[in-house]
Amino acid sequence: MGIKLFGLPPRSPKFDGYVEREQRTHTEEFYEVTDTSFDILELNQAQLEWEKVYNTIRPHQLLGYLTPLEYLEQYWQNKRKEKVSPII
Repeated sequence: MGIKLFGLPPRSPKFDGYVEREQRTHTEEFYEVTDTSFDILELNQAQLEWEKVYNTIRPHQLLGYLTPLEYLEQYWQNKRKEKVSPII
């Protein structure tokens, strides 16, 4: 299709800081501390368990120290309030 691939150089937060930070977090909090083999099924199961912790238990600084689940619930609660509040 003639589309040229442009790959970002590793460790280049100036280009995509959010992705770099996410990768660092997963490396430090999952890969460096998880005792699992390289068996793909075992690794996938460990990653699924980590994702539950990451999204429902671990607070995130960027989200005001809420978990992603808490942040999302708060967001939808505010959206519902906006729809039902009367126009003054």
